Amino acid sequence: MHTIKIGRWDRRVGIAGRGGPGSVARMASSGGKAAIFAALAADAGIAIAKFIGAGITGSSSMLAEAVHSVADTSNQFLLLLGQKRAAQSPDRLHPFGYGRNRYFYAFVVALVLFSLGSLAAIYEGVGKIREPEELTSPLVAIVILGVAVALESFSLATARRESRPLKGRSSWWEFIRTSRNPELPVVLLEDSGALVGLLFAFAGVGLTVLTGDPIWDGIGTLAIGVLLGAIAVVLIVEMKSLLIGEGATPAEYAAIRANLVDGEHIDRVIHLETEYLGPEDMLVAAKIAIVPGLDIATVATAIDAAEVRVRAAVPHVNRMYLEPDLYRAVRADT
Repeated sequence: MHTIKIGRWDRRVGIAGRGGPGSVARMASSGGKAAIFAALAADAGIAIAKFIGAGITGSSSMLAEAVHSVADTSNQFLLLLGQKRAAQSPDRLHPFGYGRNRYFYAFVVALVLFSLGSLAAIYEGVGKIREPEELTSPLVAIVILGVAVALESFSLATARRESRPLKGRSSWWEFIRTSRNPELPVVLLEDSGALVGLLFAFAGVGLTVLTGDPIWDGIGTLAIGVLLGAIAVVLIVEMKSLLIGEGATPAEYAAIRANLVDGEHIDRVIHLETEYLGPEDMLVAAKIAIVPGLDIATVATAIDAAEVRVRAAVPHVNRMYLEPDLYRAVRADT
């Protein structure tokens, strides 16, 4: 079969101001920064307060929460570093850019949360269950935990507000599972886990005060460690999937297929593949069936129009490689 191949990377700025590596670099630094800075400020302040409280009271659950906050604070720096690295322009070694840096550093965040947060809390909790220690000034711990709840609630509210325009799903859990933006799911899960962890710390300190048995403080610490471990595992699974490459969502895939066809010059999509090279950078490669008998100039114009339609419908499409072909009904689509 004779095939005309017009594989192209359109560097022009298309509809909605997209297209080309420059726009990729600009978009790479825009994802969820307000949520990251809110979490950074909250976590840093909370960590200092918790360490002071742990030192005064001797509470292991308070110490576990302080370590958790240190992990969260370092994680926000990692997310910001990932955005900075992702903004590098493409080069000969990385012709598709550095967008996946955001996925890599989010994956590192999950590992930090598991090692520095979960394992440290579990170790501390087991130790305090085996050798309970009396609390001093538990009221100080309760006051600090209350302040921490307020700050974490502010951070979570900021993350939810930032992710609302991107949500478009039936639940926040679905957003976390299907979002191609790594930072917002990380911050949402971290802040949600932090609030639940604070409740565990409240319960540990409160039951220790009510019963006079400090083993409850150790149990609260252990519960925090298990919680952080569960969150870290979810993040590791999700970030690993993004890191190795995910394609368009079902809705985006359907929109791309529909807009490639115009019914006049392009009558069907023979084959279509997509992949996110970064949170706002999708690669589209497709073989399209051209109406027989068209000259090369008409084919090129039809392809240009198809690119404009697709980018208008799915703005994250930055790179498109379209191969015109003639459809053979007797041949299976390949």
